[in-house]
Amino acid sequence: MIKTPLDFSKCNVYFDFDNTITSFDVLDDIIEKFSINRDWVVFENAWQKGEIGSRECLKWQMRSVRGTKPKLTRYLDKVRLDGNFADLLGYLKRRGAETAILSDSFSFFIERILRNNGVHGIKLYSNSLRFSKNKIIPAFPHTDRSCSHCANCKKMHIFKLAGRGRTNIYIGDGLSDICPAEHSDIVFAKGSLQERFTKTKKEFIPFKNMSDVYRWFLEVGNVHETEAQQELFEIKRK
Repeated sequence: MIKTPLDFSKCNVYFDFDNTITSFDVLDDIIEKFSINRDWVVFENAWQKGEIGSRECLKWQMRSVRGTKPKLTRYLDKVRLDGNFADLLGYLKRRGAETAILSDSFSFFIERILRNNGVHGIKLYSNSLRFSKNKIIPAFPHTDRSCSHCANCKKMHIFKLAGRGRTNIYIGDGLSDICPAEHSDIVFAKGSLQERFTKTKKEFIPFKNMSDVYRWFLEVGNVHETEAQQELFEIKRK
């Protein structure tokens, strides 16, 4: 894995959302907390086993979810991002990196959480939804018709945004991250993604939270020593 100085102006850095820049899976928690029955578990298990794709899984799971827009908003307003994410994002932007969030969750949830945590100016590619009284109707605008596995085809976004001579860096934790991570040059992995790449022997960088990722970028960013020390000090304080 790269350890020499990296030209961030030629990097595309992609973040998964749930359990990557948050400390838990927000979408899973919403489904569990706001469902009127336990039917969602059947589809979750089928998806985990590879029997259905995430689009089919989410389509059926969301049929059990009940919650008005104000009720969901009150829940979302309590969610906090990893304390180092905003600083890492600022660091990458100052050095010219392109950044984006690729998520199988829904834009209404993610945008509210980002805004509440003071995060602005990052591209977001995710599923969408609308409210119908207390029901939530999902939509999947980024599905790849040639692939039935993913609700939001993260690989497609990487292919569209990639340019000649650019380095694709992916940071994720779950099953929906396997495909885009396999098509990236550098991968940060934990959870199911780490388990998968350990088995397939694909090279990756293990991480527990954004502070681990931040430290790595400082090491390869060719930052002036004084600035790097200040950045590391800020990480340790959080």
